Amino acid sequence: MTSTTAFWLAGRQATGETTFDVTSPWDGRTVGTVSVPTDAQIEDAVSAAHAVREDFAATPAHVRAAALDHVSRRLVERTEEIARLISAENGKPVKWARGEVGRAVSVFRFAAEEARRFNGGEAQRLDTDAGGQGRLAFTRRFPKGVVLGIAPFNFPLNLCAHKIAPAIAAGAPIILKPAPATPLSGLILGELLAETELPAGAWSILPVPNDRMPALVQDERLPVISFTGSETVGYAIMDSVPRKHCTLELGGNGAAVVLADFASDEDLDRAAQRIATFSNYQGGQSCISVQRVIADASVYDRLLPRIVAAVEAQVTGDPNDDATDVGPLVSEAAAQRVESWVDEAVAAGAKLLTGGKRDGASYAPTVLTDVPAEATISCEEVFGPVLTVRKVDGEAEAYAAVNDSKYGLQAGVFTHDLGTAFRAHRALEVGGVVIGDVPSYRADQMPYGGAKQSGVGREGVKFAMDDYTYERVMVLTGLAL
Repeated sequence: MTSTTAFWLAGRQATGETTFDVTSPWDGRTVGTVSVPTDAQIEDAVSAAHAVREDFAATPAHVRAAALDHVSRRLVERTEEIARLISAENGKPVKWARGEVGRAVSVFRFAAEEARRFNGGEAQRLDTDAGGQGRLAFTRRFPKGVVLGIAPFNFPLNLCAHKIAPAIAAGAPIILKPAPATPLSGLILGELLAETELPAGAWSILPVPNDRMPALVQDERLPVISFTGSETVGYAIMDSVPRKHCTLELGGNGAAVVLADFASDEDLDRAAQRIATFSNYQGGQSCISVQRVIADASVYDRLLPRIVAAVEAQVTGDPNDDATDVGPLVSEAAAQRVESWVDEAVAAGAKLLTGGKRDGASYAPTVLTDVPAEATISCEEVFGPVLTVRKVDGEAEAYAAVNDSKYGLQAGVFTHDLGTAFRAHRALEVGGVVIGDVPSYRADQMPYGGAKQSGVGREGVKFAMDDYTYERVMVLTGLAL
Protein backbone atom coordinates (compact mmCIF):
# COMPACT_ATOMS: atom_id res chain seq x y z
CA MET A 1 0.00 0.00 0.00
CA THR A 2 1.47 3.38 -1.06
CA SER A 3 1.09 6.10 1.56
CA THR A 4 -0.50 9.38 0.57
CA THR A 5 1.80 12.36 0.10
CA ALA A 6 0.43 15.52 1.67
CA PHE A 7 0.73 18.92 0.04
CA TRP A 8 2.02 22.10 1.67
CA LEU A 9 -0.44 24.83 2.66
CA ALA A 10 1.09 28.02 4.07
CA GLY A 11 4.13 26.09 5.29
CA ARG A 12 2.33 23.17 6.89
CA GLN A 13 1.30 19.75 5.65
CA ALA A 14 -2.32 19.25 4.65
CA THR A 15 -4.49 16.66 2.96
CA GLY A 16 -7.61 17.11 0.88
CA GLU A 17 -10.62 14.94 0.19
CA THR A 18 -9.36 13.24 -3.00
CA THR A 19 -6.10 11.75 -4.24
CA PHE A 20 -4.46 10.75 -7.50
CA ASP A 21 -1.73 8.23 -8.32
CA VAL A 22 1.62 9.12 -9.84
CA THR A 23 2.81 6.30 -12.09
CA SER A 24 6.15 5.46 -13.67
CA PRO A 25 6.24 5.93 -17.45
CA TRP A 26 8.81 3.12 -17.61
CA ASP A 27 6.89 0.24 -16.02
CA GLY A 28 3.53 1.70 -14.99
CA ARG A 29 4.00 1.07 -11.29
CA THR A 30 2.51 3.47 -8.78
CA VAL A 31 5.28 5.74 -7.53
CA GLY A 32 3.14 7.69 -5.08
CA THR A 33 -0.36 8.80 -4.20
CA VAL A 34 -0.85 12.55 -3.82
CA SER A 35 -3.55 14.39 -1.93
CA VAL A 36 -5.42 17.10 -3.86
CA PRO A 37 -6.30 20.40 -2.15
CA THR A 38 -9.93 21.40 -1.95
CA ASP A 39 -11.17 24.77 -3.17
CA ALA A 40 -11.34 25.92 0.44
CA GLN A 41 -7.72 24.91 1.04
CA ILE A 42 -6.58 26.71 -2.11
CA GLU A 43 -8.37 29.80 -0.81
CA ASP A 44 -6.58 29.41 2.53
CA ALA A 45 -3.20 29.29 0.77
CA VAL A 46 -3.93 32.35 -1.38
CA SER A 47 -5.30 34.30 1.59
CA ALA A 48 -2.27 33.44 3.72
CA ALA A 49 0.16 34.48 0.98
CA HIS A 50 -1.70 37.73 0.38
CA ALA A 51 -1.83 38.52 4.11
CA VAL A 52 1.90 37.94 4.69
CA ARG A 53 3.18 39.76 1.62
CA GLU A 54 4.19 43.00 3.35
CA ASP A 55 5.77 41.29 6.34
CA PHE A 56 7.64 38.86 4.12
CA ALA A 57 8.97 41.67 1.93
CA ALA A 58 10.37 43.25 5.12
CA THR A 59 11.99 40.00 6.34
CA PRO A 60 15.72 40.56 6.89
CA ALA A 61 17.88 39.32 4.06
CA HIS A 62 19.83 37.00 6.36
CA VAL A 63 16.63 35.12 7.29
CA ARG A 64 15.69 34.47 3.68
CA ALA A 65 19.28 33.63 2.74
CA ALA A 66 19.61 31.18 5.63
CA ALA A 67 16.46 29.35 4.53
CA LEU A 68 17.72 29.10 0.97
CA ASP A 69 21.13 27.88 2.11
CA HIS A 70 19.41 25.25 4.22
CA VAL A 71 17.46 23.88 1.26
CA SER A 72 20.63 23.79 -0.83
CA ARG A 73 22.49 21.79 1.83
CA ARG A 74 19.61 19.37 2.38
CA LEU A 75 19.36 18.69 -1.35
CA VAL A 76 23.01 17.67 -1.30
CA GLU A 77 22.38 15.33 1.63
CA ARG A 78 19.40 13.69 -0.08
CA THR A 79 20.73 13.68 -3.65
CA GLU A 80 20.45 9.97 -4.38
CA GLU A 81 16.99 9.63 -2.84
CA ILE A 82 15.63 12.61 -4.77
CA ALA A 83 17.32 11.55 -8.02
CA ARG A 84 15.65 8.15 -7.75
CA LEU A 85 12.31 9.86 -7.15
CA ILE A 86 12.73 12.10 -10.22
CA SER A 87 13.62 9.07 -12.31
CA ALA A 88 10.65 7.09 -11.01
CA GLU A 89 7.97 9.71 -11.65
CA ASN A 90 9.46 11.27 -14.79
CA GLY A 91 11.23 8.35 -16.52
CA LYS A 92 14.47 10.34 -16.71
CA PRO A 93 17.62 8.18 -16.55
CA VAL A 94 18.99 8.36 -13.05
CA LYS A 95 22.32 9.79 -14.17
CA TRP A 96 20.50 12.80 -15.64
CA ALA A 97 18.31 13.00 -12.54
CA ARG A 98 21.40 13.31 -10.35
CA GLY A 99 22.49 16.19 -12.53
CA GLU A 100 19.11 17.83 -12.05
CA VAL A 101 19.44 17.62 -8.27
CA GLY A 102 22.89 19.17 -8.55
CA ARG A 103 21.47 22.06 -10.54
CA ALA A 104 18.73 22.64 -7.95
CA VAL A 105 21.44 22.73 -5.28
CA SER A 106 23.06 25.55 -7.24
CA VAL A 107 19.78 27.42 -7.78
CA PHE A 108 19.11 27.65 -4.05
CA ARG A 109 22.73 28.56 -3.35
CA PHE A 110 22.66 31.32 -5.99
CA ALA A 111 19.38 32.56 -4.54
CA ALA A 112 20.89 32.73 -1.04
CA GLU A 113 23.77 34.79 -2.43
CA GLU A 114 21.41 37.11 -4.31
CA ALA A 115 19.18 37.54 -1.25
CA ARG A 116 22.19 38.96 0.61
CA ARG A 117 23.14 41.47 -2.08
CA PHE A 118 19.88 42.19 -3.93
CA ASN A 119 18.19 45.55 -3.51
CA GLY A 120 20.96 47.37 -1.75
CA GLY A 121 19.58 50.53 -3.31
CA GLU A 122 20.97 52.99 -5.81
CA ALA A 123 21.50 56.70 -5.25
CA GLN A 124 21.24 59.24 -8.04
CA ARG A 125 21.98 62.90 -7.58
CA LEU A 126 19.38 65.18 -9.13
CA ASP A 127 21.24 68.50 -9.05
CA THR A 128 22.38 67.94 -12.62
CA ASP A 129 19.54 70.38 -13.36
CA ALA A 130 18.90 73.55 -11.38
CA GLY A 131 15.46 72.35 -10.35
CA GLY A 132 17.01 69.35 -8.61
CA GLN A 133 19.44 71.23 -6.42
CA GLY A 134 19.55 69.77 -2.92
CA ARG A 135 17.73 66.62 -4.00
CA LEU A 136 18.84 63.00 -4.15
CA ALA A 137 16.94 60.04 -5.62
CA PHE A 138 17.27 56.72 -3.84
CA THR A 139 15.84 53.68 -5.64
CA ARG A 140 15.07 50.23 -4.27
CA ARG A 141 13.15 47.25 -5.60
CA PHE A 142 10.04 45.88 -3.89
CA PRO A 143 7.99 42.73 -4.64
CA LYS A 144 5.03 43.15 -6.96
CA GLY A 145 3.08 40.75 -4.78
CA VAL A 146 2.40 37.05 -4.52
CA VAL A 147 3.86 34.88 -7.30
CA LEU A 148 1.95 32.02 -8.88
CA GLY A 149 4.59 29.60 -10.14
CA ILE A 150 3.48 26.93 -12.64
CA ALA A 151 6.12 24.27 -13.30
CA PRO A 152 6.35 21.56 -16.02
CA PHE A 153 7.10 17.84 -15.86
CA ASN A 154 10.41 17.66 -17.68
CA PHE A 155 12.60 19.04 -14.87
CA PRO A 156 10.26 18.38 -11.95
CA LEU A 157 12.72 19.48 -9.27
CA ASN A 158 14.88 22.14 -10.87
CA LEU A 159 12.13 24.10 -12.58
CA CYS A 160 10.20 24.16 -9.31
CA ALA A 161 13.41 25.49 -7.76
CA HIS A 162 13.54 28.21 -10.41
CA LYS A 163 10.10 29.41 -9.30
CA ILE A 164 10.51 29.11 -5.53
CA ALA A 165 14.09 30.22 -4.88
CA PRO A 166 14.00 33.64 -6.63
CA ALA A 167 10.66 34.48 -5.01
CA ILE A 168 11.94 33.75 -1.50
CA ALA A 169 15.17 35.60 -2.22
CA ALA A 170 13.19 38.68 -3.32
CA GLY A 171 10.75 38.49 -0.40
CA ALA A 172 7.75 37.61 -2.56
CA PRO A 173 5.35 34.92 -1.28
CA ILE A 174 4.87 32.10 -3.78
CA ILE A 175 2.24 29.50 -4.52
CA LEU A 176 3.74 26.71 -6.61
CA LYS A 177 1.68 24.44 -8.83
CA PRO A 178 3.83 21.44 -9.86
CA ALA A 179 2.96 19.43 -12.95
CA PRO A 180 0.28 16.79 -12.27
CA ALA A 181 2.41 14.08 -13.89
CA THR A 182 5.40 14.77 -11.62
CA PRO A 183 4.36 16.47 -8.36
CA LEU A 184 6.47 14.42 -5.94
CA SER A 185 9.78 16.16 -6.64
CA GLY A 186 8.24 19.58 -6.03
CA LEU A 187 6.61 18.40 -2.83
CA ILE A 188 10.03 17.29 -1.56
CA LEU A 189 11.02 20.96 -1.63
CA GLY A 190 8.15 21.57 0.76
CA GLU A 191 9.71 19.14 3.24
CA LEU A 192 12.95 21.08 3.14
CA LEU A 193 11.35 24.53 3.33
CA ALA A 194 9.30 23.38 6.33
CA GLU A 195 12.57 22.91 8.20
CA THR A 196 13.31 26.65 7.93
CA GLU A 197 12.10 29.72 9.83
CA LEU A 198 10.24 31.33 6.93
CA PRO A 199 6.92 32.87 7.99
CA ALA A 200 3.66 30.99 7.48
CA GLY A 201 2.09 31.90 4.18
CA ALA A 202 5.39 32.70 2.48
CA TRP A 203 5.10 29.55 0.40
CA SER A 204 2.61 26.83 -0.50
CA ILE A 205 2.97 23.87 -2.87
CA LEU A 206 -0.38 22.80 -4.25
CA PRO A 207 -0.79 19.86 -6.69
CA VAL A 208 -3.83 21.38 -8.34
CA PRO A 209 -5.25 19.60 -11.41
CA ASN A 210 -4.88 21.52 -14.64
CA ASP A 211 -8.64 22.01 -15.03
CA ARG A 212 -8.67 24.00 -11.78
CA MET A 213 -5.77 26.24 -12.75
CA PRO A 214 -7.81 29.05 -14.40
CA ALA A 215 -9.27 30.14 -11.06
CA LEU A 216 -5.78 30.57 -9.63
CA VAL A 217 -4.59 32.38 -12.74
CA GLN A 218 -7.52 34.81 -12.53
CA ASP A 219 -7.15 35.54 -8.81
CA GLU A 220 -6.30 39.24 -8.41
CA ARG A 221 -4.30 38.52 -5.25
CA LEU A 222 -1.70 36.75 -7.41
CA PRO A 223 -0.37 39.61 -9.58
CA VAL A 224 2.71 37.77 -10.90
CA ILE A 225 2.61 34.55 -12.91
CA SER A 226 5.74 32.60 -13.77
CA PHE A 227 4.92 29.81 -16.21
CA THR A 228 7.11 27.20 -17.87
CA GLY A 229 5.43 24.91 -20.38
CA SER A 230 3.79 24.82 -23.76
CA GLU A 231 3.28 27.78 -26.05
CA THR A 232 -0.46 27.13 -26.26
CA VAL A 233 -1.04 27.14 -22.51
CA GLY A 234 1.39 29.96 -21.80
CA TYR A 235 -0.14 32.43 -24.21
CA ALA A 236 -3.64 31.41 -23.14
CA ILE A 237 -2.67 32.38 -19.60
CA MET A 238 -1.24 35.71 -20.72
CA ASP A 239 -4.28 36.50 -22.87
CA SER A 240 -6.63 35.73 -19.99
CA VAL A 241 -4.92 38.15 -17.57
CA PRO A 242 -3.64 41.07 -19.67
CA ARG A 243 -3.04 43.31 -16.65
CA LYS A 244 -0.90 40.83 -14.75
CA HIS A 245 2.85 40.48 -15.01
CA CYS A 246 3.56 37.20 -16.80
CA THR A 247 6.90 35.53 -17.34
CA LEU A 248 6.58 32.75 -19.91
CA GLU A 249 9.32 30.23 -20.66
CA LEU A 250 7.84 28.33 -23.58
CA GLY A 251 8.99 26.01 -26.32
CA GLY A 252 11.79 25.87 -28.83
CA ASN A 253 13.15 23.76 -31.65
CA GLY A 254 16.81 24.23 -30.90
CA ALA A 255 19.27 24.35 -33.78
CA ALA A 256 22.91 23.30 -33.80
CA VAL A 257 24.87 24.92 -36.63
CA VAL A 258 28.10 23.28 -37.80
CA LEU A 259 30.12 25.71 -39.91
CA ALA A 260 32.87 25.13 -42.47
CA ASP A 261 35.79 25.89 -40.12
CA PHE A 262 34.72 23.15 -37.70
CA ALA A 263 36.11 20.58 -40.09
CA SER A 264 38.79 18.38 -38.57
CA ASP A 265 38.00 14.78 -37.73
CA GLU A 266 38.31 15.68 -34.06
CA ASP A 267 35.93 18.61 -34.50
CA LEU A 268 33.30 16.56 -36.30
CA ASP A 269 33.54 13.69 -33.84
CA ARG A 270 32.97 16.09 -30.97
CA ALA A 271 30.08 17.87 -32.71
CA ALA A 272 28.40 14.56 -33.54
CA GLN A 273 28.76 13.28 -29.99
CA ARG A 274 27.42 16.45 -28.42
CA ILE A 275 24.52 16.58 -30.89
CA ALA A 276 23.61 12.92 -30.30
CA THR A 277 23.78 13.27 -26.53
CA PHE A 278 21.74 16.45 -26.32
CA SER A 279 19.09 15.53 -28.84
CA ASN A 280 18.28 12.54 -26.65
CA TYR A 281 19.01 13.54 -23.06
CA GLN A 282 15.85 13.73 -20.96
CA GLY A 283 14.26 11.74 -23.81
CA GLY A 284 14.48 14.90 -25.90
CA GLN A 285 12.05 16.50 -23.45
CA SER A 286 13.96 19.74 -23.00
CA CYS A 287 13.14 23.10 -24.54
CA ILE A 288 16.78 23.45 -25.60
CA SER A 289 17.46 19.90 -26.77
CA VAL A 290 18.90 19.66 -30.27
CA GLN A 291 16.05 19.22 -32.72
CA ARG A 292 17.63 20.65 -35.86
CA VAL A 293 21.18 20.26 -37.19
CA ILE A 294 22.16 22.78 -39.86
CA ALA A 295 25.47 21.79 -41.42
CA ASP A 296 27.58 23.58 -44.00
CA ALA A 297 27.81 21.66 -47.28
CA SER A 298 31.59 21.36 -46.89
CA VAL A 299 31.25 19.24 -43.73
CA TYR A 300 27.78 17.68 -44.18
CA ASP A 301 28.82 14.40 -45.83
CA ARG A 302 31.44 13.70 -43.16
CA LEU A 303 29.27 14.83 -40.25
CA LEU A 304 26.04 12.97 -41.04
CA PRO A 305 27.33 9.37 -40.63
CA ARG A 306 29.06 10.41 -37.42
CA ILE A 307 25.77 11.75 -36.04
CA VAL A 308 23.91 8.57 -36.98
CA ALA A 309 26.57 6.39 -35.35
CA ALA A 310 26.60 8.51 -32.19
CA VAL A 311 22.80 8.42 -31.97
CA GLU A 312 22.77 4.64 -32.41
CA ALA A 313 25.34 4.35 -29.62
CA GLN A 314 22.96 5.95 -27.12
CA VAL A 315 21.98 3.35 -24.51
CA THR A 316 18.20 3.07 -24.20
CA GLY A 317 16.23 1.24 -21.56
CA ASP A 318 15.57 1.17 -17.83
CA PRO A 319 16.01 4.66 -16.35
CA ASN A 320 17.08 3.08 -13.05
CA ASP A 321 20.21 1.69 -14.72
CA ASP A 322 23.25 3.96 -14.45
CA ALA A 323 24.26 2.96 -17.99
CA THR A 324 21.03 4.21 -19.58
CA ASP A 325 21.25 7.38 -21.66
CA VAL A 326 17.66 7.51 -22.96
CA GLY A 327 14.60 6.45 -21.00
CA PRO A 328 10.89 6.68 -21.82
CA LEU A 329 8.92 9.81 -22.50
CA VAL A 330 6.65 11.05 -19.76
CA SER A 331 3.69 9.03 -21.08
CA GLU A 332 2.66 6.68 -23.85
CA ALA A 333 0.51 9.46 -25.29
CA ALA A 334 3.62 11.65 -25.63
CA ALA A 335 5.45 8.86 -27.45
CA GLN A 336 2.47 8.29 -29.74
CA ARG A 337 2.47 11.97 -30.68
CA VAL A 338 6.19 11.84 -31.55
CA GLU A 339 5.57 8.66 -33.57
CA SER A 340 2.79 10.36 -35.54
CA TRP A 341 4.98 13.35 -36.38
CA VAL A 342 7.84 11.16 -37.60
CA ASP A 343 5.45 9.00 -39.65
CA GLU A 344 3.95 12.15 -41.18
CA ALA A 345 7.40 13.44 -42.18
CA VAL A 346 8.45 10.12 -43.72
CA ALA A 347 5.19 9.90 -45.65
CA ALA A 348 5.92 13.38 -47.01
CA GLY A 349 9.37 12.35 -48.28
CA ALA A 350 11.75 12.56 -45.32
CA LYS A 351 14.47 9.90 -45.08
CA LEU A 352 14.62 7.89 -41.86
CA LEU A 353 18.28 7.07 -41.14
CA THR A 354 17.83 5.43 -37.76
CA GLY A 355 15.16 4.96 -35.09
CA GLY A 356 11.52 5.60 -35.85
CA LYS A 357 10.19 2.87 -33.55
CA ARG A 358 7.97 3.12 -30.48
CA ASP A 359 7.60 0.69 -27.61
CA GLY A 360 4.96 1.88 -25.16
CA ALA A 361 6.15 5.21 -23.73
CA SER A 362 9.64 4.77 -25.23
CA TYR A 363 10.66 6.10 -28.62
CA ALA A 364 13.93 5.11 -30.27
CA PRO A 365 16.48 7.91 -30.89
CA THR A 366 15.76 9.02 -34.43
CA VAL A 367 17.56 10.87 -37.24
CA LEU A 368 15.78 12.28 -40.30
CA THR A 369 17.02 14.10 -43.39
CA ASP A 370 15.24 15.77 -46.32
CA VAL A 371 12.36 16.77 -44.07
CA PRO A 372 9.83 18.99 -45.89
CA ALA A 373 9.66 22.51 -44.49
CA GLU A 374 5.92 22.23 -43.93
CA ALA A 375 6.12 18.99 -41.92
CA THR A 376 4.98 19.36 -38.32
CA ILE A 377 8.33 18.14 -37.06
CA SER A 378 10.03 21.00 -38.93
CA CYS A 379 7.74 23.68 -37.53
CA GLU A 380 6.88 22.63 -33.98
CA GLU A 381 8.72 21.50 -30.88
CA VAL A 382 8.97 17.72 -31.03
CA PHE A 383 9.80 17.27 -27.32
CA GLY A 384 11.13 13.80 -28.04
CA PRO A 385 14.35 12.06 -29.13
CA VAL A 386 14.18 13.10 -32.79
CA LEU A 387 16.76 14.97 -34.82
CA THR A 388 16.58 16.47 -38.32
CA VAL A 389 19.72 17.24 -40.35
CA ARG A 390 19.88 19.82 -43.14
CA LYS A 391 22.61 20.94 -45.57
CA VAL A 392 23.23 24.66 -46.25
CA ASP A 393 25.72 26.71 -48.24
CA GLY A 394 27.56 29.15 -46.03
CA GLU A 395 27.12 31.08 -42.85
CA ALA A 396 24.36 33.43 -43.99
CA GLU A 397 22.16 30.57 -45.19
CA ALA A 398 22.76 28.74 -41.93
CA TYR A 399 21.61 31.70 -39.85
CA ALA A 400 18.59 32.20 -42.08
CA ALA A 401 17.67 28.54 -41.55
CA VAL A 402 17.90 28.94 -37.76
CA ASN A 403 15.69 32.04 -37.90
CA ASP A 404 13.13 30.36 -40.16
CA SER A 405 11.14 29.31 -37.11
CA LYS A 406 8.44 30.80 -34.94
CA TYR A 407 10.61 29.87 -31.95
CA GLY A 408 13.79 31.51 -30.71
CA LEU A 409 15.03 30.03 -27.46
CA GLN A 410 18.68 29.08 -27.92
CA ALA A 411 21.02 28.06 -30.73
CA GLY A 412 24.43 26.42 -30.81
CA VAL A 413 27.13 27.34 -33.33
CA PHE A 414 30.14 25.09 -33.85
CA THR A 415 32.94 27.40 -34.98
CA HIS A 416 36.44 28.35 -33.91
CA ASP A 417 36.31 31.87 -35.36
CA LEU A 418 35.71 34.76 -32.96
CA GLY A 419 34.36 37.03 -35.68
CA THR A 420 31.90 34.35 -36.70
CA ALA A 421 30.80 34.04 -33.08
CA PHE A 422 29.95 37.74 -32.88
CA ARG A 423 28.16 37.66 -36.24
CA ALA A 424 26.08 34.73 -34.99
CA HIS A 425 25.28 36.60 -31.80
CA ARG A 426 24.01 39.53 -33.83
CA ALA A 427 22.17 37.54 -36.50
CA LEU A 428 20.37 34.78 -34.61
CA GLU A 429 16.91 35.67 -33.29
CA VAL A 430 17.17 33.69 -30.07
CA GLY A 431 17.53 34.31 -26.37
CA GLY A 432 20.92 32.62 -26.15
CA VAL A 433 23.74 31.68 -28.53
CA VAL A 434 26.18 28.98 -27.42
CA ILE A 435 29.45 29.05 -29.34
CA GLY A 436 31.38 25.82 -29.84
CA ASP A 437 28.60 23.63 -28.47
CA VAL A 438 24.96 22.58 -28.71
CA PRO A 439 22.10 24.92 -27.69
CA SER A 440 21.37 22.72 -24.67
CA TYR A 441 23.75 24.44 -22.25
CA ARG A 442 22.13 26.40 -19.43
CA ALA A 443 23.86 27.83 -16.39
CA ASP A 444 21.22 28.42 -13.75
CA GLN A 445 22.52 31.88 -12.82
CA MET A 446 22.51 33.27 -16.38
CA PRO A 447 19.52 34.97 -18.03
CA TYR A 448 17.47 32.29 -19.74
CA GLY A 449 14.52 32.81 -22.02
CA GLY A 450 13.54 33.28 -25.61
CA ALA A 451 12.49 35.52 -28.45
CA LYS A 452 9.47 35.29 -30.73
CA GLN A 453 7.05 32.60 -29.55
CA SER A 454 9.53 31.07 -27.12
CA GLY A 455 8.20 33.38 -24.42
CA VAL A 456 8.70 36.62 -22.55
CA GLY A 457 10.88 37.51 -19.59
CA ARG A 458 13.92 35.75 -18.23
CA GLU A 459 14.66 33.06 -15.69
CA GLY A 460 18.01 32.75 -13.92
CA VAL A 461 17.89 33.67 -10.25
CA LYS A 462 18.76 37.38 -10.32
CA PHE A 463 16.77 37.96 -13.50
CA ALA A 464 13.69 36.26 -12.11
CA MET A 465 14.03 38.41 -8.99
CA ASP A 466 13.96 41.47 -11.24
CA ASP A 467 10.77 40.11 -12.83
CA TYR A 468 9.14 39.60 -9.43
CA THR A 469 9.91 43.13 -8.24
CA TYR A 470 9.58 46.77 -9.32
CA GLU A 471 11.59 49.94 -8.73
CA ARG A 472 10.34 52.44 -6.19
CA VAL A 473 12.10 55.79 -5.97
CA MET A 474 12.39 58.02 -2.91
CA VAL A 475 13.42 61.66 -3.40
CA LEU A 476 15.28 63.24 -0.49
CA THR A 477 15.03 67.02 -0.33
CA GLY A 478 17.06 69.74 1.39
CA LEU A 479 20.41 67.99 1.19
CA ALA A 480 23.78 69.66 0.95
CA LEU A 481 25.42 67.52 -1.69
